[in-house]
Amino acid sequence: MDCLVNLYSQRMTALAERVENVNATIRIALPPELHFVQSWVREHFSEYWVSEVTVAMSHRPPGCLVAVVDGQLIGFACYDATARGFFGPTGVAESQRGNKIGLALFYHTLAAMKAHGYAYAIIGSAGPVDFYVKAVGAVPIEADKEDIYQGLLRVRPKPEADA
Repeated sequence: MDCLVNLYSQRMTALAERVENVNATIRIALPPELHFVQSWVREHFSEYWVSEVTVAMSHRPPGCLVAVVDGQLIGFACYDATARGFFGPTGVAESQRGNKIGLALFYHTLAAMKAHGYAYAIIGSAGPVDFYVKAVGAVPIEADKEDIYQGLLRVRPKPEADA
């Protein structure tokens, strides 16, 4: 299910306050870091997300933000990867979950989208819909599986060889 976020909502201000003391540096990824971010996303998430990171990083400025603690990448968030106005993908290292890193990445990415002139953001195939609703009042968009990802080419498991 997709979700819609109003970037001019007062909930954005409240979200900014919730994440102002997060113990991580959230910043736009630099182009020379592309290979590093790709490798990290491949290790922690999926090849599909590596593809989206690559597209987001091709924009000027890059549409990929990173979360860094003690010089280590611990999370990322993208926008304008699969489609213009889309937030995501986003992910945080398992060891860092529960520390509001994902929430901070979400806020800073939405703020970057607003700074680029967007009034709304779409969260495509939002996994944790309740998280987004609670965080910033995202509104679910009903679509009966008729979203941008329908028909996405997927890797099929190789058939096992006969013995």
